Amino acid sequence: MYIDSHTHLYLDAFKADRGQMIQRALDAGVSRMLLPNIDSQSIEPLFSLTDQYPEHCYPMMGLHPTSVKENYQDELALVKASLNQKNIIAIGETGIDLYWDKTFLREQEEVFAMQIGWALELDLPLVIHARDSFQEIFQVLDREGGAELRGVFHSFTGGLDELEQALSYNFMIGINGIVTFKNSNLAEVVQAIPTTRLLLETDSPFLAPVPYRGKRNESSYLVETAKKAAEIFNLTREELGRITSKNAELLFRLEPRNES
Repeated sequence: MYIDSHTHLYLDAFKADRGQMIQRALDAGVSRMLLPNIDSQSIEPLFSLTDQYPEHCYPMMGLHPTSVKENYQDELALVKASLNQKNIIAIGETGIDLYWDKTFLREQEEVFAMQIGWALELDLPLVIHARDSFQEIFQVLDREGGAELRGVFHSFTGGLDELEQALSYNFMIGINGIVTFKNSNLAEVVQAIPTTRLLLETDSPFLAPVPYRGKRNESSYLVETAKKAAEIFNLTREELGRITSKNAELLFRLEPRNES
């Protein structure tokens, strides 16, 4: 059985067939789906979905870096007020994104630092979004983090140098459909990840793996990423599923399940 460690199943992209989509995931062996928040607008649909599927969907809470704009303080306050509403399993997703816009870099750094503080205060893992921003991320982590901070670099797309530094923190590495893209060269980096630090994710509805590339992604497609990762590590899909599910259970403190 697999755990999709990062998926946005509450978004409108799944409005027409959300129930069927979740059933397809369960049928494919993806038994648990972990849901990172984006901003104040996604809180209600996220909680609604985790209430509807408490055995399969688990909530995280954070403010995504691309949602950090002029009103970031208001957004941050609304997200913080939601931290104690449900059984939150992680802070996120948070981080820094300089791919789309560098205008709010200072504000992104401030918001990221604040959420690192929440993770430390609440003893929760931190889910980091890093896009064109590894050095900025590392600088904030060095300044604000500590040995007790744990988490995951989700949707990892860095090189070997970035991987080495990411692993130097108490963090795991999340990989998704990008590893199946022929032009990504990510497989060379992934093989350097210790399997004890590896998580599988979809980041759906984004980044659908081959053979679904360009289409809406969904949690059932995690199997395609698992196939590629199993090939890279010379493991069976079942072995890889057990390893990555155990890693997710440890990081997010989920109840272990002996499923077959």
